[in-house]
Amino acid sequence: MADKESAGSQKVSRRGFLLRVGAAGAAAAAGTAAAIALRQPNHYVPGISEAGQEPPRLRKFNVEGAATDVVFAVARGQDVEAMVRAAVGALGGPDGVGKFIQKGDKVILKPNVAFDRPAKLGATTSPEVLRAVARLAREAGASEVRVLDNPINQPEGCFVKSGIKQAVEELAGEMKVKMILPSPSQFETIRIGGLVLGDWLAFYRPFIDADKVIGVAPLKDHNLCHASMTMKNWYGLLGGRRNQFHQNIHDAVADLAFMATPTFVILDATRILMRNGPTGGSLADVKPGNAIIAGIDPVAVDAYGCETLLERDPAKVEYLQRAHDRGIGRMDWRSLNKRELTV
Repeated sequence: MADKESAGSQKVSRRGFLLRVGAAGAAAAAGTAAAIALRQPNHYVPGISEAGQEPPRLRKFNVEGAATDVVFAVARGQDVEAMVRAAVGALGGPDGVGKFIQKGDKVILKPNVAFDRPAKLGATTSPEVLRAVARLAREAGASEVRVLDNPINQPEGCFVKSGIKQAVEELAGEMKVKMILPSPSQFETIRIGGLVLGDWLAFYRPFIDADKVIGVAPLKDHNLCHASMTMKNWYGLLGGRRNQFHQNIHDAVADLAFMATPTFVILDATRILMRNGPTGGSLADVKPGNAIIAGIDPVAVDAYGCETLLERDPAKVEYLQRAHDRGIGRMDWRSLNKRELTV
């Protein structure tokens, strides 16, 4: 999930929190272990990381390229799948998506499924965009596609209401694909190594044997950090009491780039939540964007989307400037090698 917990969802009971991360229905002993793991994220979890042992890191999933490579590509139009294909194709150059995904790869897609909202309200990733990205992965030879997020609201309800569950079920007729809901067994304390996020509980297990990772995030307003885009999307991998980072949200979002180095990212601007983000709730707050941005530099992708589509100054989105200053990516998107297409 890539979003600030709303005031109502912050003040949940201990039992409610455990239900939210998937402990519902577990046996009493398993529930107790889950409580230790999910409520004490700064401690090593017995049986996973022994005291004194350095926790694991998410490995880097990016594909090395040349300095002349396209950094991001923008496709505009009305046909969602055509836009996704055009943007990713331009990003990959002559090899298209084959530059990034090879035969046999296990591919993780990380959408934003934070809230139990229908996709048309702009608070979550469009299921049409997710389907198009998954199909590209299959065509490139992916052996498996995994779709996962750790929502703020009740996970099953979020995946259903957002349309992501239905998209996965439809894809199951075409490829090996599975939806992974958050559960205690999927989390582990990992080393992030950022300024705010040091060692923290994360939705880690599905990544251990993954080959490629693609973030698929909606473009939207955010009432705490001003904009939620591809960098903020990785917030949904955090477990534990992650709302404590709200007081340092800009450093925390910049830190997420130390945790997740994706193969590439997709900024879903098919419709844009312009106000009252991150949750939205009214169609009056949403405008058509009719655009898809694919990129290998999340900072550049987010800076472009923020300025040209969300219509606000990227310099006022502090985590972008901090990520730029720390060498994570570049805000000066106009100076980068980019492609813009209409389909």
